[in-house]
Amino acid sequence: MQPNTLLDALLGEAGVSNAGLAAHVNQAGRSRGLALRYEHTAVARWLKGQRPRGQVPDLICEVLAGRLHRAVTLDDIGLGVPGEPAGSQTSSLSGFVERAAALWRSDEQQRPHILGAQAVTGTPAVMPVWEWENPPEDSDVSRDGITRVSMADITMLRAARAHYEQMYRKAGGIATRSRIVGFLNAETAPLLRGAYSDSLGRQLHRATGGLVAVAGICAYDSDALGLAQRYFHQALRLAKASGDRGLGAYVVALLVNQSLFMGEYRQAVAFAESALRSAGSEITPALAADLSAMQAKAYAHLGDGTAALSCIRRAESEAVRISPVHEPAETGYVQPGLVNVQVAEALLSLGDVPAAREHALAAVGTPAHDRGRVHRLAMLCQIELRQGDADEAARTAVEMTEQARGMESRRLRDRLRLVREHLLATDCADAREAAELIDGALRVPL
Repeated sequence: MQPNTLLDALLGEAGVSNAGLAAHVNQAGRSRGLALRYEHTAVARWLKGQRPRGQVPDLICEVLAGRLHRAVTLDDIGLGVPGEPAGSQTSSLSGFVERAAALWRSDEQQRPHILGAQAVTGTPAVMPVWEWENPPEDSDVSRDGITRVSMADITMLRAARAHYEQMYRKAGGIATRSRIVGFLNAETAPLLRGAYSDSLGRQLHRATGGLVAVAGICAYDSDALGLAQRYFHQALRLAKASGDRGLGAYVVALLVNQSLFMGEYRQAVAFAESALRSAGSEITPALAADLSAMQAKAYAHLGDGTAALSCIRRAESEAVRISPVHEPAETGYVQPGLVNVQVAEALLSLGDVPAAREHALAAVGTPAHDRGRVHRLAMLCQIELRQGDADEAARTAVEMTEQARGMESRRLRDRLRLVREHLLATDCADAREAAELIDGALRVPL
């Protein structure tokens, strides 16, 4: 059951509270001879995705139309077709834009049912990837609107994506998310509703897709997994509208990473395979290397050493072909050493600790952005502890903790907590001091 962001957005636009809508629906029902006794709790359930019974959806349309002074349909309030996912790509692109903007608005308003939504699994999780991979394609994405979109607008969106990505790397997703969501509402939504040709529209959707993907990354880093998944699905739909298969494969890579975190290892393998297959010649060495390395991690968790090692070899062969000047902006995260740390994690899962340490040392020995370095140091520390080298692990942990200062990230806190637990399990005094340093960092509220 997915939150009804369309209804939520219209309530906000109309200035109607949950209790107010319930009262108005009850009153509208009485005019039809219905004895309704809804309260604010019922509206809260509708916003969480429950479908009202009988004539109530029509009554909601009637109430909101009166408040907004325009026609409001069942599709407008997210109740058009029972059981159809809110983000289905089979619907019109203009309808998707309205649903996407409704989600951004609800996120900016910090609606609890949006922030607390659980990530979907099974068919609802697979369908957006399947729809990206398969026909029909968008034959024409042009649109008539009030605002005329220009190349300057698209350049602004690209610059914003780069800006918020750098902010995320330095400050973390919690600190960055409200900024990027505010930008999506204030700047991006009006452009998507504007006027543009098919050619310009494809560039607009591509630029927006890259920006929405970063919003999803920030939501994932904030531990809002259901919200992150919805952003990734939006970015995938925008990638399809843009016609850029490489961008779509990048978004699928984000879904692969989330699947790994959620323990959905078979789904991670399948998604990575879909991206590698569907992007074809449009996939770059950097993205192919990352997808193959993540596949290796998934296979390692599944206990399939043969498949994991095959993926490791493919990741390494792709990594040596990376040429940053030929990579799109989105794959800039695949810096030297990233594949090494991914491979180290896979090898650690397979039990090959010496080889894992070799790769982790290689990763730490190459330059990385602030956030990436924290992850690399955490992996090396974990391996050093596995090998019983507590003194080295303590030094690595201290560097990791210092590097993480100033970042607001649930995922980095997960890494710090795990390292702390392992340090406390040793008899080394330096390791315990490092654990106390981590304690101090964790006491600062996010």
